[in-house]
Amino acid sequence: MTKPLELGLDTFGDVTKGATGVALPHAQVIRNVVDEAVLADELGIDFIGLGEHHRSDFAISSPETVLAAIAARTKRIHLGSAVTVLSSDDPIRVFQRFATLDAISGGRAEVILGRGSFTESFPLFGFDLRSYEELFEEKLDLFAALLKQEPVSWQGNLRPPLQNQRVFPPVESGTLKTWIGVGGSPQSVVRAAHYDLPLMLAIIGGDPARFAPYVEFYHRAFREFGRTPKPIGVHSPGYVAETDAQAREELWTDYKTMRDRIGKERGWPPMGRDEFASEADHGSLYVGSPETVARKIATTAKALGIARFQLKYSAGPLPHEKLMKSIELYGRKVVPMVREMMG
Repeated sequence: MTKPLELGLDTFGDVTKGATGVALPHAQVIRNVVDEAVLADELGIDFIGLGEHHRSDFAISSPETVLAAIAARTKRIHLGSAVTVLSSDDPIRVFQRFATLDAISGGRAEVILGRGSFTESFPLFGFDLRSYEELFEEKLDLFAALLKQEPVSWQGNLRPPLQNQRVFPPVESGTLKTWIGVGGSPQSVVRAAHYDLPLMLAIIGGDPARFAPYVEFYHRAFREFGRTPKPIGVHSPGYVAETDAQAREELWTDYKTMRDRIGKERGWPPMGRDEFASEADHGSLYVGSPETVARKIATTAKALGIARFQLKYSAGPLPHEKLMKSIELYGRKVVPMVREMMG
């Protein structure tokens, strides 16, 4: 019997506006994220993911700490990162933090490992960006060894070797669900298959169906390794309101603020309303009424054969109160509609 599509949410803890239109303190944004996750749990949403960033426009730099607070106030929702920047962290410490989170939450912890789409963590923690690829490859190799929960003997080029070393605490169930986050690199797809790990596709622009070749590439790699493919998930941005017009109007200004701020850093032109509409109509922006968003999620799920869809529900300074309403519509209306559409 095919498992039902898992439906989750994720956020980077975008710094939002308060009632006066002024940006809230980071501390308040973090507390608001906890409340948003509690609501998601009450609505029966399957997963909440928190991104790791080290910059002024995102409040969450330590997802595991916030997730532990969420674990204490929730009962069933699975808790994970979106993503953990493994390249600028220590694999053993990452494993220990998520094993601890798993214990606190009663087995609900997951981790999504990635290289990160921002690079602020590299100079912050003293890593050379010229080693961007090598850092991730070597640290993932060590993390994969830790997942076996056996004494580890390991040697690489960037840290001292380990000889028959045990790591504590162990994961109670024996398994820490670990995904590899991929933004469009074929090498990362093969890497996920090589380590026998699920794949999380970050689709943040363009037609989601264009990622179908990556899905086939992933499946083909598993066939060549002689193993059964692991699940595939998709992360994309979106926003739900009562009607399509309301959703677009409420999201547009704040989404453009976030997009233009990041675009300026990367040499992109400012986003126009036509581009926004095109992404909403034909791309990877899931904005609209519950019916519209549900239909678009179901279409993507069928096209790519995914096991989980995660909606990044936060977008720049979009206020907490609107985010709570969007989460409520997602949980009460979108999730049941998608399940019905998927049969």
